[in-house]
Amino acid sequence: MRVLRFLRLDGLMPGFVRSMLELVPQRLAKRKLEAKRLAKGEAKGDVGFIEGCVMQVMFGDTNESSAELLQRDGWNVVTPKEQGCCGALYAHGGQLEKARECARQNIAAFEGKSLDAIIINAAGCGSTLVEYGELLKDDPDWAGRARAFSAKVKDLVTWLDESGVQRTCDQSKVTYHDACHLCHAQGISSEPRKLVQARAGGDFVELAESDLCCGSAGSYNLTEPEMAERLQARKVKNIIDTGAEVVVTTNPGCLLQIQSGLKKAGADHVRAVHIADYLNDEQT
Repeated sequence: MRVLRFLRLDGLMPGFVRSMLELVPQRLAKRKLEAKRLAKGEAKGDVGFIEGCVMQVMFGDTNESSAELLQRDGWNVVTPKEQGCCGALYAHGGQLEKARECARQNIAAFEGKSLDAIIINAAGCGSTLVEYGELLKDDPDWAGRARAFSAKVKDLVTWLDESGVQRTCDQSKVTYHDACHLCHAQGISSEPRKLVQARAGGDFVELAESDLCCGSAGSYNLTEPEMAERLQARKVKNIIDTGAEVVVTTNPGCLLQIQSGLKKAGADHVRAVHIADYLNDEQT
């Protein structure tokens, strides 16, 4: 992406690609979390944390927020340096053997550690991580290990205790977008709402068609740009119609897609944020 900008080739890209590139930070750098971060107060136990590919490069602050929330909730956060890509995009593209290689790497990185759960804060990654058992079911050396790994995978929103969420200090109206990979693929929709409502209180407003795809859907906005743009416009209109100043979601792809759509719509007064950053932000 930086090369495209340097060579001034980004102007030759399709409109939807240019819109996405505009949201990419000028400087990208991996931000690795500490190998182990201790709970604040008496520890309930240890949880593993998956940093993700996109998350650690583009949303390092969100990973920090996630670790902070887990620590505040009483968990030691373990982040093995041997972990790698979850394999989701490979799986989506039909490159299943590459996805299996990713699965084996992550299983090996986390197994052998005494963990109560393995936490992920990106819904797209989580939908693949929980399917490692299916992905490796025909591999006798890894099938059982894969099932044990997937059984411990929990999305961040299902692990945090809503009773520990601090009420926001202002009165910004807040809405929530259901990421498809969390709501439809994993059946998780009430948990993130409870967390957002615990922070927003009476300032929470439901989003019409909240579980309708925003148009990101992994690589969908690259393979089907026209449909993705229509879905994006529909999602953004629904967000604007709520009157909300903040829209919260749980997946980096959705976040970029919605941010891009809000910018195109001239809705600069609406902020799209990851749920970890929303819950951890003392200023909102």
